[in-house]
Amino acid sequence: MRRTSDHAGFTLIEMIIVIAITAIVGSMVAVFLRAPLESYVAQDRRARLTDTADTALRRMGRDIRLALPNSVRVTAAGSVVYLEFLATRSGRRYRAQGGGDILDFTAADNSFDVLGPAIDMQAGDRIAVYNLGIPGADAWAVAGNTLAIYTGAAGSVTNIAITPKQFPLASPGNRFQVVEGPVSYVCDPGNGTLTRYWGYAIAVNQPTPPSAPVSSALLATRVSACGFTYQPGVTERGGLVSMTLNLSQAGETVRLYATTQVSNQP
Repeated sequence: MRRTSDHAGFTLIEMIIVIAITAIVGSMVAVFLRAPLESYVAQDRRARLTDTADTALRRMGRDIRLALPNSVRVTAAGSVVYLEFLATRSGRRYRAQGGGDILDFTAADNSFDVLGPAIDMQAGDRIAVYNLGIPGADAWAVAGNTLAIYTGAAGSVTNIAITPKQFPLASPGNRFQVVEGPVSYVCDPGNGTLTRYWGYAIAVNQPTPPSAPVSSALLATRVSACGFTYQPGVTERGGLVSMTLNLSQAGETVRLYATTQVSNQP
């Protein structure tokens, strides 16, 4: 005799009802989870933008603090802002009197002694003495240029060989700086970039943009606005560079402001 099973399966209607109820419950859960998830994504996006902007401004600040005194200059070409300066590697004091090789300011001189520890020099470095950034004593100028090209052997030296040069003015503290070359920070909101340029030639007029050959490094993307200003006489011996950087993504903008003091005591 045929037996009837005690266990019955789901009907099609019951399956449809279960699917409908599951979808409703899932939709309700999604509504409650959507806001926290969107908040987390937005917070992560803002944190990334802030970190990028902060890193870029810190890098600029480190560079600017090593600028040759009175060499910072800022200009704008449309929406693009250019900040340029002469980057220094180090500095010491030169021999101004006594026995040894003094630096002569009455005629062209081609070498001088370094007072104190030996100084590291590299091919292509320049020596700057008492750069005031004014006519007759300006590292950017052709006439009255305060720079001489290093011509000695690379490495640590106590006597520096330079192209014959009569510097315009002697330093009251007998100081000189070793200049690597010009550096430019270019902020271009149109392309959304902040870029560092170096390795190009010194020019009387600030290049916009720096001319080849040039090396570059991209510091930030998603740049929506920026501003660089330079005040040379904030203190008796220093200036102030102010930097504003806006980064935008997905309708949100992060704005950071930073200042860096520049030593203008040559």
